[in-house]
Amino acid sequence: MLQQRLLLIQLSCWLTFVSSVAAFVETKQDCQATCGNVSIPYPFGITVGGEDDTRGAGACSIYRVGYGYSVNCNTSYNPPKPFIGTSSNLEILGITETEIHLKTLPDILCYNRHRDPELNISSDAMSLFETSFTFSATRNKLFSIGCGSSGLTSGYKLAEKVQPTSSSCDAWCDTLEDVNEETCDGGGCCQVSIAKGLKEIEADLLWKPNTTDTNLLSFNPCSYTFVADYEQFTFSASDLTAEPTRDIPILVDWAIGTTTCEESQMNLTTFACQENTHCSDSGNNPGYRCTCNEGYKGKWGTLILVPDAEVYVNECEDQNNNPCVEICINTNGSFNCACPEGSHGDGRKDGLGCTRDSKFLLITVALGIGLGFLFLIIASSWLHLIYKKRKLIKQREKYFQQNGGSLLKGQLALNEGGVETSKNFTEKELKSATNNYDESLVLGRGGFGTVYKGTLCDGRVVAIKKSKEDDQSQNEQFINEVVILTQINHRNVVKLLGCCLEVEVPLLVYEYLSNGTLFQHIHSGSEVPSISWESRLRIAAETAGALAYLHSSTTIPIIHRDVKSANILLDENYIAKVADFGASTLIPLDQTKLATVAQGTRGYMDPEYFNTSQLTGKSDVYSFGVVLLELLTGKKPIFSETPGELKNLAAYFISLMEEDKLFQFLDARVVNEATTKQVIAVSELAKRCLNSMGDKRPTMKQVASELESWRGIETTASSCHHETNTILPTDPRDLYTAPLFASTTTVDSAQYSFGAGITDSISIPR
Repeated sequence: MLQQRLLLIQLSCWLTFVSSVAAFVETKQDCQATCGNVSIPYPFGITVGGEDDTRGAGACSIYRVGYGYSVNCNTSYNPPKPFIGTSSNLEILGITETEIHLKTLPDILCYNRHRDPELNISSDAMSLFETSFTFSATRNKLFSIGCGSSGLTSGYKLAEKVQPTSSSCDAWCDTLEDVNEETCDGGGCCQVSIAKGLKEIEADLLWKPNTTDTNLLSFNPCSYTFVADYEQFTFSASDLTAEPTRDIPILVDWAIGTTTCEESQMNLTTFACQENTHCSDSGNNPGYRCTCNEGYKGKWGTLILVPDAEVYVNECEDQNNNPCVEICINTNGSFNCACPEGSHGDGRKDGLGCTRDSKFLLITVALGIGLGFLFLIIASSWLHLIYKKRKLIKQREKYFQQNGGSLLKGQLALNEGGVETSKNFTEKELKSATNNYDESLVLGRGGFGTVYKGTLCDGRVVAIKKSKEDDQSQNEQFINEVVILTQINHRNVVKLLGCCLEVEVPLLVYEYLSNGTLFQHIHSGSEVPSISWESRLRIAAETAGALAYLHSSTTIPIIHRDVKSANILLDENYIAKVADFGASTLIPLDQTKLATVAQGTRGYMDPEYFNTSQLTGKSDVYSFGVVLLELLTGKKPIFSETPGELKNLAAYFISLMEEDKLFQFLDARVVNEATTKQVIAVSELAKRCLNSMGDKRPTMKQVASELESWRGIETTASSCHHETNTILPTDPRDLYTAPLFASTTTVDSAQYSFGAGITDSISIPR
């Protein structure tokens, strides 16, 4: 009955606005075109949660003209449903060039056969105050259906909700004979117009039927009122006997922004209308519209709403149905017809067309000469391409040798048993991935060079490290990092995907980690989100596990040599990844000492290694201890509490522990979230790692084991009601004292993700 009628109404409404938006339903390229069964055309666009898109000209919806053009596609429904912005009740049924069709909610009151109220639904107010849109006064009306029912709508034009407007009507009938079929003039149904320019609207129902009149309730058990498009609703007497569906369309007028064409053109940076368009003021609500001039069409429909969006109509595009007989030449807003060589005329189908000339001999001679020249051109081009290809091969070989390719091959051959060699990328692949090294894709810069964000042809997002040009001193670190990373296969070590040596500047390709460095999350204030104590403890355990793996589980032990928070990266799940192995070294099992230099980063460097130039695994343990202090205190390795006064974090922390002033120095999040037992345990662990004598420090494996033990206690604390005594496993094995190969190269500690953090590196020859 009424439900079937309203479904037909919805179908009719859908067909009406579908035909009116045939040239308007296009969405910007690379943007989601539909939400469920509803097309979302530009200038509207689907964004996460309906929040404003901050990508500027790259946004899916129009930007800089106000709120309301971003659509929230709620996928909790099946099929998904679109809503205006972040609103929860402004459901979109369709969008035309001038109107938005929204779903309105009627007020309903029903009595059962026992004369008791059975259904009483009051609708929420529909508000457009945050947008520049208004409810259509030309198409929407208030309807009230029932015998003795009164419909009342109230609305506001101003956000302050002053000067309210209202409309009301009364419907009456005693019997079905009083009802006027297909009209809404008071007999069982009444209607009244609403005020112009309303930004908020709410319909209310007043109905107090005589419940002793069983005859009335037999044909009119329900009454309801709503505001909707009057062109899409036709009243029937059967509407009095059925509970209505709630899918009823209400129309909203929309335009661009809230200013007129004249006012908008005063600021050309935000004015939406571009070349070959004209602007017209909206007649129903504030704002304006842009329309293509004759002979032009828009990339996203007939409206031109973003810079460079307009394109002229190409009358010559259809080869079979264009207006020319032979040659069609498209021009800016028009076209020209021409005849091919050997014929004459105006070339138009509606004109003289083209008539062939009789000079076939001339054409034959010209064709022979042309083919001869074409052969010469093809032959010379082929020879030129061969020459360029050979030259390119020689140049690539030169760059391969220049960038240490032979050295890399030799190092990889010596290190048998490592993981599979990474891919050798081509220069073309990496140029394409970075849009020819576009500056907008730079992730960070440092002493090593520049790191770019890239997207490979298979869709993978990667980080590409490009060494500095004309800096041959970087080659040793470059080769060393490739050799080190090809020996490592661990979930908490950044993965090297490959390299490219056959270019002027060598390139390394890593997995892309989206959440920056641990240093940024500890020290960058409000620029990046702070991390919880649970996450800090997990990151510390993951980092320690990775370092323990390097020291004890690889074929040849590896000392990282530059452990710091700036070299601990975080992926999208905040999983820790140890990075920057340019300063790392492999320790041959048959050697214990080599001539070396002390190098590292200020504040993290092991003082025993600095004084003796003898590198051991305990040097990494010391540096990791400083990282633990950063997680506990939120302070940098070298920090200042007063202007001009610099303090060493490790020394200051140990002094505070000896003075029993530890908790005064901790990060607020650690104090609020960690237990006293956890803080003391991790602090004592950090203190042992920072012992000035390396042989008294724990091994990296012991550190990892203890942190994992405290993680286990933390995760089960909520369900346990007794204390758990954790015994630290002992592992006497550790890397022995072994210096690096002789080098005075300074290693920049900035890692590929952002290049942020402490970048002071030192290199002290001995």
